[in-house]
Amino acid sequence: MTPRIGVTTTTLANTGSYHTATGANGSYLGWLERAGALPVLIPNLAPELAGGYLDLLDGLLLTGGLDVHPLLFGAEPDKNLGEVDVPRDRFELPLVRQALERELPIFGICRGIQALNVAAGGTLRQDLVSDPVARLQHWQKPVGGPMVHHSVSVEPDSRLAGVVGQEKVAVNSYHHQAVDRVGEGLRAVGFALDGTIEAVEGTGEAFVLGVQWHPEVMGPEDAVSTALFDAFVAACGVGRRET
Repeated sequence: MTPRIGVTTTTLANTGSYHTATGANGSYLGWLERAGALPVLIPNLAPELAGGYLDLLDGLLLTGGLDVHPLLFGAEPDKNLGEVDVPRDRFELPLVRQALERELPIFGICRGIQALNVAAGGTLRQDLVSDPVARLQHWQKPVGGPMVHHSVSVEPDSRLAGVVGQEKVAVNSYHHQAVDRVGEGLRAVGFALDGTIEAVEGTGEAFVLGVQWHPEVMGPEDAVSTALFDAFVAACGVGRRET
């Protein structure tokens, strides 16, 4: 049976009108499809609907997007805070909390690792560019196509190390925020050379993994991206719902 995986979406302003749209980059959907899953886009609606969506799903993919508003993790907005997605913040955080309570498989990418951490009670570094501790370039500027940009050291006893089969991976980098204090029930398992947290995972039995890079923009020949999506979809298939 094909696992059904919910894909979180970004609120898109429709220029020239009062309407908004919602959507996700097609590369997320392509990776899920190739790994054998049925992607289900989840719009940013009333938080009360989160449980109803989760009733239909076997897993949850938290996609990239705009900044999480700092008030949601007990901080004031830094002067370099980027755009925030109000409907998504309002809907996605309750969605993630309920998914964690249900022990549903979760895979968070870029904003997704940040939303996962905030939903678990953690905090974020709001701007790495102005952060003196962040010595690496975390927003790469490639020309000519997808490429890896820096290395990430992986904790050897982690689920992530078991998935990718190595303790150091080369990744791309398109973010100006990052995990700061790790949320309850999570642990940091991947680090850039400057100490920036690049991956977290759940401490329980459920598949809960977040990465700060963007595996979905790499080509299907990328072994790390393939391993991540295959492992996530396999975990979703284990708990496949019959409804």
